[in-house]
Amino acid sequence: MKFFTRNRALRAAGSLLALSVLLPPVAARAARIENPVAVFSGLDKITGRITTFDVYVNETVQFGALQVTPKACYSRDQAEAQKIDGFVEVDEITLDRKIRRIFTGWMFAASPGLNAVEHPIYDVWLKDCKANSDVPAPDNAKATAR
Repeated sequence: MKFFTRNRALRAAGSLLALSVLLPPVAARAARIENPVAVFSGLDKITGRITTFDVYVNETVQFGALQVTPKACYSRDQAEAQKIDGFVEVDEITLDRKIRRIFTGWMFAASPGLNAVEHPIYDVWLKDCKANSDVPAPDNAKATAR
């Protein structure tokens, strides 16, 4: 009788395995949230001062001689492991008042050194993305929100 019960359990497990092979695989996807505000930290290597600042997407903020413009800022929902990434453009204002692009690309908050802004005086890295900021929204961001 014990052999019969074990045999039946093995058949049931085999049937489930066969059915799972026939079903198409479903890819798990984390919800990607597009945020309107990117949070950066900047280091002035001369003074050693670290400054944290919020920048709205497609707006430019100046940090020292650098102009930082986030083009996109993504995070995951709270149920997933947070992976903060953003597409950023960084320009340098030279001594002769010319603007020179020194960085264009993706920044990852979990790996700030992966795609770093290489500048002799300033370091800038992405820290977070968020839905709102204490900094007032620019006029064109208010118009698109309506």
